[in-house]
Amino acid sequence: MTAVLTGLTVYPLKGGGGTPLTTAELVPTGLRHDREFMLVTPEGRFLSQRDLARMALLRPSYDGEVLTVKVADPSLADAPLVHKATDAGPVREVYVHRSQCLGIDQGDEAAGWFSALLGTDCRLVRFTGHRATRRADGRVAFADAYPLLLISQESLEDLNGRLERPVPMNRFRPNLVVRGLGAFGEDRVRLLRIGETVIELVKACARCVVITTDQETGERGREPLRTLGSYRAIGRGIRFGQNGVPRTVGTLRVGDAVEVLERRPA
Repeated sequence: MTAVLTGLTVYPLKGGGGTPLTTAELVPTGLRHDREFMLVTPEGRFLSQRDLARMALLRPSYDGEVLTVKVADPSLADAPLVHKATDAGPVREVYVHRSQCLGIDQGDEAAGWFSALLGTDCRLVRFTGHRATRRADGRVAFADAYPLLLISQESLEDLNGRLERPVPMNRFRPNLVVRGLGAFGEDRVRLLRIGETVIELVKACARCVVITTDQETGERGREPLRTLGSYRAIGRGIRFGQNGVPRTVGTLRVGDAVEVLERRPA
């Protein structure tokens, strides 16, 4: 079976919902505009669904100039946020885990909208291009550690076959979904070509409580983390999907052929 790219998703706001795409530009930091914006505490620490499950209800989209954020539950906000991105705000020192970054504060109006919606004092910042990364494997904006996350469609099907209630792919927040590698086939691939790009898969993704958060309701349960832990505990983490680094950039399109260039040693 020929492997194909079946899903492309960008996450303009770290911790918010994804924007499905049919075409995307792959740049050194991942999909263009991925994790370009982030919410931070007054002390500069990043916020995500780990802290605030309600962030799952945020539906951001970004066209390179205007960030629009709708809310899946319209009763929580009188109107969407429509924010023209600015480079004129103060530059703040912010942190993604222990990685120090610089972010441009996006002003009081955006901060007030998010603070009221989430019930916590926070500021919206935009990535400046500066980050003291913890790893040499690729460049990132406000992503946790790697530019890309790729998951095989068959991996989700394998998991759902073990669950009482199947979960959708959006629980795992991948950028790229591929069909044709087989269940956990992504674990056995080191280098692949998708369309005109080449991507190296560098490390299995360790999963956390975020995958127990329903991305439509913001409600949190025990699955699928509990079931994954019964058969995907590898090393010191529960693994699902592969982190990737662009080795050549270009345009990605849903339906692109996926060619395995190099496999990992058995």
